Amino acid sequence: MRSNVVRRTLVGIAATAVIAAGSTAGASAALAAPRPAAAPASGTGGASVLAVNNLGLSTTQAKHWQCWLDGWGFDPGTIDGQLGTNSWKAAQRFFNYYGEYVGGRLVVDGVVGTGTIKALQNWLGVGIDGVAGPQTRAEFARFNNTNYC
Repeated sequence: MRSNVVRRTLVGIAATAVIAAGSTAGASAALAAPRPAAAPASGTGGASVLAVNNLGLSTTQAKHWQCWLDGWGFDPGTIDGQLGTNSWKAAQRFFNYYGEYVGGRLVVDGVVGTGTIKALQNWLGVGIDGVAGPQTRAEFARFNNTNYC
């Protein structure tokens, strides 16, 4: 069980580092240490890592995204402005349902990896490269300036 916690923590940190590296203009930011993942959740069925990745959205904009997903029937969990595992699982289910992922289906794991970013980019109508760069982040923020709550 400990190896699963370590593996999930490393995957969360690696995903955060990839997003951070792809979203900055300077090379020095790509070498910066990634934000640490939140502490593992305790429960009866094993541990999991809850990493928050708002892709540059403010808390208010992230709440708008969570409300939008919920309004379309994809439960993001608590609407708190923190895009964690449940919010990204809801987004991945949405992308799969509406065929936004280029190349098949996304694994619904709540990890904001290259596939999830490609699906988001396809849905937003921006260049698809799997990196949450300035254009992707700006368009995602623009969409979430509308209150869907």
